[in-house]
Amino acid sequence: MAVGQSAAWCNRGGPISAEPRINDRIRVPEVRLVGPSGEQVGIVPLAKALELAQEYDLDLVEVAANARPPVCKLMDYGKFKYESAMKAREARKNQAHTVIKEMKLRPKIDPHDYDTKKGHVVRFLKQGDKVKITIMFRGREQSRPELGYRLLQRLAEDVTDLGFIESNPKQDGRNMIMVLGPHKKKTEAMAEAREAQAARKAGRQGDQAGEAPADEPADEPAEPSADAG
Repeated sequence: MAVGQSAAWCNRGGPISAEPRINDRIRVPEVRLVGPSGEQVGIVPLAKALELAQEYDLDLVEVAANARPPVCKLMDYGKFKYESAMKAREARKNQAHTVIKEMKLRPKIDPHDYDTKKGHVVRFLKQGDKVKITIMFRGREQSRPELGYRLLQRLAEDVTDLGFIESNPKQDGRNMIMVLGPHKKKTEAMAEAREAQAARKAGRQGDQAGEAPADEPADEPAEPSADAG
């Protein structure tokens, strides 16, 4: 069979499995064996390794196929796959995706509106998100870009403890844009939020447990004895 025909024939077999070879699927004369607790057993014949796997009621799993000889480990492969899947699921659950929030301002913004907008920016940065600040110019305001620049600089200085200028102010048509990046990573912000939530929950439970029961009526004073006086 020609080389090209051989390659084409091999390609018809479909994708190569990413699963490691286990037990009888391992086709080598000898392996470097690792015990159930990670101890180095050494180089042993494949038959001996399979025999030990049966004695321990475990699987022989090829963990380093490219080594010479291949490295195999005794383990409960079903349990290993389950734990690996749970770890991957937890990692995906905790994976943080940085989100770019957007906030729009006018060059001559009212002080109250500025404080409100700044509050939103502060919240976004605390959450570990980036914030795209857009100054919108209208009419004659377009001839005064310095107004927008000063406003952006003022905002950056007001939140300097939470974020930094990731992208300097630049003109984009009728708008001026600046991007603020958070000092905290998204994962750190998420962890702090979970800790704060747990603390609040523990505090509420403590308050409920510490509520004093209703006062019991005081004992009535004893009547004086007939012998008194």
